[in-house]
Amino acid sequence: MSGHSKFANIKHKKEKNDAAKGKIFTILGREIAIAVKEGGSDPANNYKLATVIAKAKANNMPNDTIDRGIKKAAGDLGNVNYEYVTYEGYGPSGIAIIVDALTDNKNRTAANVRSAFTKGNGSIGTPGCVSFMFDQKSQIIIDKEECNMDPDELMMLSLDAGAEDFSEEDDSYEILSDPESHEQVVKALEEAGIIMASAEVTMIPQTYVELNDENAVKSLQKTLDLLDEDDDVQAVYHNWDE
Repeated sequence: MSGHSKFANIKHKKEKNDAAKGKIFTILGREIAIAVKEGGSDPANNYKLATVIAKAKANNMPNDTIDRGIKKAAGDLGNVNYEYVTYEGYGPSGIAIIVDALTDNKNRTAANVRSAFTKGNGSIGTPGCVSFMFDQKSQIIIDKEECNMDPDELMMLSLDAGAEDFSEEDDSYEILSDPESHEQVVKALEEAGIIMASAEVTMIPQTYVELNDENAVKSLQKTLDLLDEDDDVQAVYHNWDE
């Protein structure tokens, strides 16, 4: 998603009810558990955990909740049995969709994801069928209303920390980096007191596709809504120009 549409989605999600926030925290809790299992409980020595913590803070997860999640995962490693799975497919008019999930039951998750695609008149494809249309990037979104720093200073701060690109939209700033630079860019912004609306490693489409058919839009939205409601689904990426 582009910077402005990404920010619009962030604001929309934050305006949802507590149930939606609960799902976000559940997703983040699972990611913390996996990160701790794979690399330990010290974010200074665990890049993946540091990345998840930055993402959790951007989603307003309280620090004590993050700390409890880390401690729980560190003391419960034997019971952490989630695994990452990725699905790729097509929505109406060939819209490319990537679904990242974290599950303890791949059969259940696969069935739910397939059903979401089918109900939206789409189809699951083979691994790699659409991912080549996306670039994996660190993406940080900053709300202009919550940032007092001069745009040029913010850009220089970001680039000096390792960012590749800085862009300004009507209501937000977008900072893009290689995934490997994510942690250091986030840290530089935190140290400067910059509040981030979103900070995550994501998949960004190389090109976007417009949908002019109302039925196609409704079908695609149905798929996206069903995926959003699935607790196993961590993230959904697509190249629909909303």
